[in-house]
Amino acid sequence: MTQIFHKGFNTLSKASIVVGGLAAVTLLAAVLASNRTPYISLVDVSREQPVPFSHKHHVGGMGIDCRYCHTSVEESAQASIPTTKTCMTCHSMIWTNAAMLEPIRQSYQSDRSIEWLKVHDLPDFAYFNHSIHIKQGVGCQTCHGQVDQMPLMMRKNTLNMEWCLSCHREPEKYLRPREQVFNMNWDIHTDPATQGKTQEQLGAELVTLYNVQKLTNCSTCHR
Repeated sequence: MTQIFHKGFNTLSKASIVVGGLAAVTLLAAVLASNRTPYISLVDVSREQPVPFSHKHHVGGMGIDCRYCHTSVEESAQASIPTTKTCMTCHSMIWTNAAMLEPIRQSYQSDRSIEWLKVHDLPDFAYFNHSIHIKQGVGCQTCHGQVDQMPLMMRKNTLNMEWCLSCHREPEKYLRPREQVFNMNWDIHTDPATQGKTQEQLGAELVTLYNVQKLTNCSTCHR
């Protein structure tokens, strides 16, 4: 039988398989790498909001506790965005005519919520409960960064699944005493109650004390 293809096509077919495999691997690596870039993760990217609210001014400067605005964070899955009434508790008396606060005044008068752009927005298929993390000793700063130093709110962590799993696999590296959860300036080395301990030592104690479980099953977050 007459040979239709030249013998060189055997080498060409093998080479195409290798090249195709390498191309697929390269494409997959590129997709995974792009998911970690600020363009996708929005880490260190400030978002434009209807009102340029400064955590640096309110938390760092005025010393307002996180729970004053995020009232349900200790009991609910959601941290909650404060109502305009909360803002007007102070701004009905100070900065009453500031132009940048006009959307706040209009919202209060019309009883219509301001459409804030959520910075830490998880996908709908991922379940997260703020209250349980706080009860287990995860500080606000651990996930949200040094909020008291942010003129405009931005992400400090990717919120990718691998980032969540790094804590779920080794929670002792990230835990702090419950009474320090909302303390933006807590330092294990300067806290009299924890001086002389490493984070791993303290974390191991808190894992036992708070009965922290290393939950890595898919159903923990994907329900």
